[in-house]
Amino acid sequence: MKNTSIFALAAGMGSLVLVTSASADLGLSVELVRTGAEGQTYRMYVSGMEDDSRIDAVFGNASNSLTISAGDGLSFYQNGLGGNTSTSINSAFFPLAPSVEWDSYVTIGTLYQNGAPFGGNALSDIGINWSSFAAGGALTTDNGSWYVTPDDAQGGEMDNMVLIGQFTIAGGSGDVADDFGAVSVNVQGKYADGTTFQGLNLAIPAPGALALLGVAGLVSRRRRK
Repeated sequence: MKNTSIFALAAGMGSLVLVTSASADLGLSVELVRTGAEGQTYRMYVSGMEDDSRIDAVFGNASNSLTISAGDGLSFYQNGLGGNTSTSINSAFFPLAPSVEWDSYVTIGTLYQNGAPFGGNALSDIGINWSSFAAGGALTTDNGSWYVTPDDAQGGEMDNMVLIGQFTIAGGSGDVADDFGAVSVNVQGKYADGTTFQGLNLAIPAPGALALLGVAGLVSRRRRK
């Protein structure tokens, strides 16, 4: 099956495929896109990507667990009409239920079920227990992943970044350092030449580094030529 082919060489989640290299340039960036009744809505990106590279999987395994949590005393906003991944977010419902747009969920490359601007959303997941996250708590896994396959366009970088999630912090302040708690993310992808790479234990930069990155100015999502 196409959507499971990325795991053909895997033994559990210990190794997704034969990895040729590790990228020291990858990191996480977060962009505050809205302050509303639901909370502070952030979008999280894998940043520092090479031109024409891509992300195929976001994962946690026994050696490198994945954690994305809200700050102390805070929780992720979860809308009852939304879902854990972008495949559950139908933008056609927004006029009838506007708050669904600000649900917290994970993805690769695209925000909604319709897959714009890629013409579809081929995201899948395996091995993740969503119960804590669905209730507003932390998203954690040491044996799971959300992923696309290497022939799915949505994994491709745009402005050297790939979107991996939207997180609305209920009761947040708009201060990234306060709104997020522990964050550690692992990704696997391919460079333009087809070489497979991993980025392990990626974290949100400290506040001073965020200022240098100019996260607030990340408003253009134009694909680099």
